[in-house]
Amino acid sequence: MTDAAELRRRTAELLAAHPPAATDRLDFLRARFDAGLAWVHYPEGLGGLGAARSLQAVVDAELEAAGAPDNDPRRIGIGLGMAAPTILQYGTEEQKRRYLRPLWTGEEVWCQLFSEPGAGSDLAALGTRAVREADDWVVNGQKVWTSSAHVARWAILIARTDPDLPKHAGITYFLCDMTDPGVEVRPLRQITGEAEFNEVFLTDVRIPDSRRLGEIGDGWRVAQTTLNNERVAIGGMRLPREGGMIGPISKTWRERPELRTHDLHQRLLKLWVESEVARLTGERLRQQLVAGQPGPEGAGMKLAFARLNQEISGLEVELRGEEGLLYDDWTMRRPELVDFTGRDAGYRYLRSKGNSIEGGTSEVLLNIVAERVLGLPAEPRTDKDVAWKDLAR
Repeated sequence: MTDAAELRRRTAELLAAHPPAATDRLDFLRARFDAGLAWVHYPEGLGGLGAARSLQAVVDAELEAAGAPDNDPRRIGIGLGMAAPTILQYGTEEQKRRYLRPLWTGEEVWCQLFSEPGAGSDLAALGTRAVREADDWVVNGQKVWTSSAHVARWAILIARTDPDLPKHAGITYFLCDMTDPGVEVRPLRQITGEAEFNEVFLTDVRIPDSRRLGEIGDGWRVAQTTLNNERVAIGGMRLPREGGMIGPISKTWRERPELRTHDLHQRLLKLWVESEVARLTGERLRQQLVAGQPGPEGAGMKLAFARLNQEISGLEVELRGEEGLLYDDWTMRRPELVDFTGRDAGYRYLRSKGNSIEGGTSEVLLNIVAERVLGLPAEPRTDKDVAWKDLAR
């Protein structure tokens, strides 16, 4: 069993063989992956050593102290937090060895082709079709709200392969090459003025059956692994005290006494406490992940994340008064990642409106918490056993 001492020894060997100051960044990241120090809980040969997930902190601390480069996890968050665990659980050995290494090093960026204009909250109602032709699947349809599609090489995709089955049963999961003919990415300009989201049109896109993930018709079950990991990645990210949205408003409160009122003070205190509770709950959730796969608890964390971001950003605008409405840059930009805290208060207020939609709407997540965490009766679903082709649309 690999323990902390063994990991420190392996990390020291990596640093000796590839001194960070003298090694190309990408070469170092590849060497780290090959040494099993990328994500230590993954299997040997796939960037890990089969160690306990909690021991990753040992490796990270040693590498940070040595000034080693990281893989810019925020830039490749969809790949790390969603695609990788799904490929690990359902992929063939060939798929794991082909995709996981360049995914972790950041050589290949991933996006998620799930939501559609007519199937957002009700994802299982999706209409993008994949039709089998010999060893290929021909895919036609439209996806929407796709973060990073404009910089992605690969996408995780779910499509309908059997319209004669009920909506949850006729879905299959694929890995889509975003550079293939027929894939068109168009920017969606948001209320912030930028376009981090996209809409993606798929026209006669041919996907080899070798890029199918899981069994035919089992895509909904595979997608649940992706979605559970996504909610943990969004709502359960590791933060220091006063990390995230609560940080900027706390800083403003301390530095701008002329803005303070008793009412705002009470409201800020309440949100500060709730933010700290959410942060500590996230730590507890990550400890639970050491023992297995993420479950519905991630839905609760993502719910709290969305609500707190919106309430805190609204209070910050109110605290700042007229200057809180200022916004530094309304030009059309195509960012690779979202910076929630490094921009003006006006940006944070506007951008946080999307938090209750992306990664699963708050309404859907409330149902998940009610049914799978609290054990409450499920809402009536009259379309559950009806063939998808017969559903009203």
